[in-house]
Amino acid sequence: MFSKTTEYALRATIFIAQKSSETNKLGIEEISNAIDSPKSFTAKILQALTKNNNVVSSVRGPNGGFFITEKAKKLPVRAILKAMGEEDVLDKCVLGLKQCSEMQPCPMHAQYKPIKKQLKELFGTKTIQQLAADIKDGVVFINNKK
Repeated sequence: MFSKTTEYALRATIFIAQKSSETNKLGIEEISNAIDSPKSFTAKILQALTKNNNVVSSVRGPNGGFFITEKAKKLPVRAILKAMGEEDVLDKCVLGLKQCSEMQPCPMHAQYKPIKKQLKELFGTKTIQQLAADIKDGVVFINNKK
């Protein structure tokens, strides 16, 4: 559904929200290991997420690293999609048609329409903090490492 970049951005943000604070910042190596992503690829993703400190914040220097503020933890997951330039994925035709509508539907339009509505609601209401709490409780995981 999303690009590999956005998938890793979602995982990185959730991990950072779970493990960091303004006094406990995480390094890029720790983040890339936790989400099972190459370090250079993770750096590129974090650069997008830290732009304007909207989702993830960072501090340079020996005591620097990445963290998420309490305010940012309350953002909906859709904020991550927006930071990665993929917010419109939730609005697109499931088959990728440019002209899919009620008047000119694709073969999956009617079946996908309620699913699309549910996805938009999920990504618009579920917060970063809620996802991080699920991981902390051991209910879910964000990597395939054993």
